[in-house]
Amino acid sequence: MTAGVGLATRLLRLLPAETAHDLAIRALVLAPRLKPDVPDGLRVRLAGLDLAHPLGLAAGFDKNAAALDGLARLGFACIEAGTVTPRPQAGNPKPRLFRLAEDAAIINRMGFNNAGLDAFAKKLEVRPRDVVVGANIGINKDETDPASAYASGADRLLPLADYLAVNVSSPNTPGLRDLQERRALTGVLDAVTAARDCHVDAGGRRRPIFLKVAPDLDDAAALAIVETAIEAAIDGLVVANTTLGRPDSLIGEARHETGGLSGRPLLTPSTRLLALMARHATGRLAFIGVGGIGSGADAYAKIRAGATALQLYTAFVYEGPGIIQRILDELAECLARDGFADVAAAVGTGI
Repeated sequence: MTAGVGLATRLLRLLPAETAHDLAIRALVLAPRLKPDVPDGLRVRLAGLDLAHPLGLAAGFDKNAAALDGLARLGFACIEAGTVTPRPQAGNPKPRLFRLAEDAAIINRMGFNNAGLDAFAKKLEVRPRDVVVGANIGINKDETDPASAYASGADRLLPLADYLAVNVSSPNTPGLRDLQERRALTGVLDAVTAARDCHVDAGGRRRPIFLKVAPDLDDAAALAIVETAIEAAIDGLVVANTTLGRPDSLIGEARHETGGLSGRPLLTPSTRLLALMARHATGRLAFIGVGGIGSGADAYAKIRAGATALQLYTAFVYEGPGIIQRILDELAECLARDGFADVAAAVGTGI
């Protein structure tokens, strides 16, 4: 990591959280090229998509697909932009983003603030082609027909993105998580897959569809989602979104703020949920592991729990782009230590 990038990361942490985030998005137009030196064995194939390495950026950082070029230059193998809703939405009142630096965590109650589907689609039309780009879709808070709204997002973005992630798990849109219930979820996924089937490329291929789930599911609900996803013929699951839980270990002043908690406290529960769902899926779904990854050991734990690809958010916010190279190097060391030739050989070996 260059000295300038490191200094910029430290200076941003002196500003209010959302102000710093907005400035970071704007500044990414000037991001230097920091392509990582990827160790052997880290290339992965996710639901038909070839990734240079497993590390991607989670949805929520670049909500409007406004900084894809800069983020690609930082070395992510995959960028999930969004969440985008059909119509522009201001989100919840400020303040709505809170650092818990002592806990390596963040709480947000942003509320799907974004510029809407039309603006998002225009950004994807000119997106970089040397990185896999996913589009994370949601619904407006006043939506009365969720299935139709998700279908409209899918129909618009499937020709432009490499994959689609259906977000039914944000804790900051009232009623959204109710869509994880089997009957409601079936309606949403059927609508999205119908839209997908209208967008087949010349080779007969369809864009992969992933479902992003909450980490607060009980085991029965989690297993029902796995079965519903398989029945709907989607490609995989993103495990997991932010949590409404507040571990007793939290010490940050903002720990009592409402919203979704991300970062280090999410590592253990999200990895346990990932292993549970991957074990039940028995290879019928692909998994993206997200939640609390801050080291190569964390990344390795997610892979052994069933994830083929991984996503960063909170640790990237706190440490900056240098974390990508560090995690890749540490992950390679973990694989070599345990005798795995590559990531694929290690996926699911811990379940």
